[in-house]
Amino acid sequence: MSIFTGIWVALVTPFSDGQVDHPALRKLVRHYAEAGVSGLVALGTTGEAAALDQLEQQAVVHTVLDAAGGLPVIVGLGGNHSGQLHQNLQQFSERNIAGFLIPAPYYVRPSQQGIIDHFTRLADASPVPLVLYDIPYRTGVQIELQTLLTLAAHPQIQAVKDCSGSIATTQALIADGRLQVLAGEDINIFNSLCMGGSGAISAAAHVSPQRFVALYRAVVEQRLHDARAIFHELAPLIRLMFAEPSPGPVKALLAQQGWIRDELRAPMTAASPSLQAQLRQLHLARS
Repeated sequence: MSIFTGIWVALVTPFSDGQVDHPALRKLVRHYAEAGVSGLVALGTTGEAAALDQLEQQAVVHTVLDAAGGLPVIVGLGGNHSGQLHQNLQQFSERNIAGFLIPAPYYVRPSQQGIIDHFTRLADASPVPLVLYDIPYRTGVQIELQTLLTLAAHPQIQAVKDCSGSIATTQALIADGRLQVLAGEDINIFNSLCMGGSGAISAAAHVSPQRFVALYRAVVEQRLHDARAIFHELAPLIRLMFAEPSPGPVKALLAQQGWIRDELRAPMTAASPSLQAQLRQLHLARS
C-alpha cells in the first residue's frame, strides 16, 4: 500500500535574524511526529523554498530527516530549469526521503505534452516516487486531467497534491484509483476525504495537528458525524491561515504559540496587525 495517505504537514522554515533556525525546526518536527501525522513535506511553498539557497535547502532537509525519527519526509523540488532540477533530484535522492513533490514548471507555461515529458524524465531518473503538485495559480499552467491520467501510468508517479480547484478533476482521479489524491487546499480536505481521497498535505495542520489527524481518522472509520463536527471546528482556523499570503498567517500563530519567531524572507511579509489580532483571539479561544 502507498505511504501517501493521511495528514502530511507542509513545514514552514523558521528563521532567526535572517538565518534558518534549525533548533526551532527540529522542535517542530518532533512535535508533529508526536501528534501522529503521517509525514512531513520539506521545501514546499509553505517552507519558502524559493528564498533558500542550495546549501540552506540541503541543511533544512538534513535537520528534518534527523529529527523525524523515521517519519516519512517528502522534499519539494520546484523550478523551470530542467538541468538544475535533475541535479537537485540526484543530490536529494542520496538522502533517505520518501518522495519528491514537484509542480509543473512555473512561468514558462509549457504545453501538456511538455508537462508529460518533464515529469516523465524526472520520474525515469528518480529512485523514489514523485507526488505531482497541481497548483495552477502558482505555476501559471494547469495539469489537465488527461495529462494526470497519462502520467499515472508511470510506476514512479504515485500521488498528486490536488490544488486544481476542480471537483470534477478530484473525483475523476479518485475514481481512476492509480494516484493517491492528497488535498492541497485545506478547506477542501473534508470533501476530498469523503469522496475517497487519500489524505492531505496541509499548512493549517501546523497549528492543530491532532485535530487534523482526528478528522482523517473519523472519515476513514466512517464516523461522518464526528468528522463533520471536527471540520466545522477547524474551518475558522483554516480561513484565517489563508486570509493573507501563506505562510505569513501560519508563522504568526506559531510564533504566538512560542514555537518560532515571526520572521519571513522578502518578498514574503508577516501577517498584518489586524490578522495578528484575529489569530491571537483564536489562539486564546482554543487554549
